[in-house]
Amino acid sequence: MLAIFKRSLVDPPKELNSPASMDSSTNSMLPNEILHHFMSCDPSNAFSMNFGNDALLAYSPSKKPSVHHGMFCGLDNIYCAFMGGLNNLSQLIKQYRLSKGSNDAMFTIEAYRTLRDRGPYPADQVLKELDGSFAFVIYDDKNGTIFVASDSNGDIGLFWGIAADGSVVISDSKELIKASCAKSFAPFPSGCMFHSGHGLMSYEHPNRKLKAMPRVDSEGVMCGATFLVDSQSRKSIMPRVGSEANWAVWGPQA
Repeated sequence: MLAIFKRSLVDPPKELNSPASMDSSTNSMLPNEILHHFMSCDPSNAFSMNFGNDALLAYSPSKKPSVHHGMFCGLDNIYCAFMGGLNNLSQLIKQYRLSKGSNDAMFTIEAYRTLRDRGPYPADQVLKELDGSFAFVIYDDKNGTIFVASDSNGDIGLFWGIAADGSVVISDSKELIKASCAKSFAPFPSGCMFHSGHGLMSYEHPNRKLKAMPRVDSEGVMCGATFLVDSQSRKSIMPRVGSEANWAVWGPQA
């Protein structure tokens, strides 16, 4: 899976961009170069979708046997790349009154769309209800919104980084991210969610701030940042009322 979003859509944490990338012997790539590299790995099955000049999604079914399957689907201009599986999918389908044939990616889109438009629950509460190993990327083309999340156990590897033009690159392939983003990449933090309008936060501890910890690679060079929950911090909590109560508006400080 590959997702690339221009800076006009998303403002990533500044700590993700390592100054060491400027001095690295391996240069970061431009989005078209990253896409070419991704597509060349599986030219028969890989496909991509461009949304103007601001967003790009690409997907290739995994050929490797794995308990963590992947899927891609789109509905009403909302697109989702989903890796892993939800143990309580049947229960969630009933809870959200979705069709019985819905898969994990379809449920994620339907839940996002329902809660974006009508739901009373914040995103952190919704994600806490998901039981399983998962990571997903949603792109809402109608609103130009990006939503990314990873399970609390970190069972599904998800990585993000910064391309040569400053675009945000997200993939489940560490090798692809490393080759594309030089030293400006890191694992996407487990138990966290990222929204293009509201940034990165922990859905496990929505009232706590995240602290960026510099990552150092095997060469002793700073390589992006790891984001950890700051147990000493606390966000101010404001009541959710009216339209501010829905998922799209974001966690406890919406």
